[in-house]
Amino acid sequence: MRILITNDDGVRAEGISVLAAVAQKFGEVKIVAPDREKSACGHGMTLHDPLRVKPVDWARISDSWDRPSVADAFEVNGLPVDCVNVGLTVGWPDGCDLILSGINNGPNLGFDVTYSGTVAGAMEGAINHVRSISVSMALFVSGAPLHFDSGAQWLSENLGRLIETPMKPLTFLNVNIPAVSFVEIRGTRVVGMGKRVYEDRVEERSDPWGRKYYWQGGVVVMDPNEEDTDVKAVSEGFVSVTPVSLDWTDHALASAIRAGLER
Repeated sequence: MRILITNDDGVRAEGISVLAAVAQKFGEVKIVAPDREKSACGHGMTLHDPLRVKPVDWARISDSWDRPSVADAFEVNGLPVDCVNVGLTVGWPDGCDLILSGINNGPNLGFDVTYSGTVAGAMEGAINHVRSISVSMALFVSGAPLHFDSGAQWLSENLGRLIETPMKPLTFLNVNIPAVSFVEIRGTRVVGMGKRVYEDRVEERSDPWGRKYYWQGGVVVMDPNEEDTDVKAVSEGFVSVTPVSLDWTDHALASAIRAGLER
């Protein structure tokens, strides 16, 4: 199996090493990732600037993880979407069987999928008709352990099953793993997207010269009581697996609008 791995935390992030270590058990791995962190870039694409691609000496990047041996690794001065397209051009010009994006440093739940560069990597894979999976560690307390070892163990046991799952065209899987020790993970739930929104999103501040500027972020608000959602599953200690379709059309509403226009 030919596997392409990307992320939005940058090629030197620990999560991508963990993912590569698991993925190499299933096939030949090539890594194409941003040269620096590109979080919250969404499904952006670089169109008006050149993309520079540099080979990476994977074994010498860091000693923080037992870095797996990969066939090729590259860094790109672009976004995760760029990395997928470059990877399919440079890494696997004859075709790719699986695209993995992650493991992200933090959750990608609910509406966050629209902002996430990690999810965008899997989305671009689906657009290119390649089976794709995004993976995130759902950490909610700043400074707490990410427990990548739990992510690695869950993926080692379940990635093969996800690879074999029948998938419709233009769909991908979004996986969120609770950032807890593996024995604390209560199981896996296949669920829909919940609601994860931000209150007081824009904060007005002043610089040392009294000039106003604005800092965007806000307080995360989640509804952990909405049944059959990724938010509820992860809040209760379960891994969430969400099938996401690129067809965002509200077909029922389209029918109603059509009927109204034909009156």
